[in-house]
Amino acid sequence: MDAICKLKYQRYSQIKVRRLAKLLKGKSLWEATHFLNSLSTPTKTPVLKAVKSAGANLSNKLGKKVDIKDIWIKEVNVDQGPMKFLRRYNAGPMGRGMPYVRNVCHIKITVSDSRN
Repeated sequence: MDAICKLKYQRYSQIKVRRLAKLLKGKSLWEATHFLNSLSTPTKTPVLKAVKSAGANLSNKLGKKVDIKDIWIKEVNVDQGPMKFLRRYNAGPMGRGMPYVRNVCHIKITVSDSRN
């Protein structure tokens, strides 16, 4: 059985988050959490939150507590969010307002209780 966790509008660049997410595919939740805890990059926090939430979603879906060594990360997607999410302006040339652009990403993690 599969469970999905979606985190939207995370204030990190999708390239930086995708760099971490590619390393997690095919690992168990136990391996993934220990791997992410050993890193020092600030982009690990939303990915770790999504991994734990996906495991809790699967446990809730099955109706019983599941060991995190028996849950496998099946799929990890990191997509770009809207670039003009913030309605703020910076000063531009000739007194114009330029939109305040920030990188935003969406994280989607699918976990399964079977390895394949």
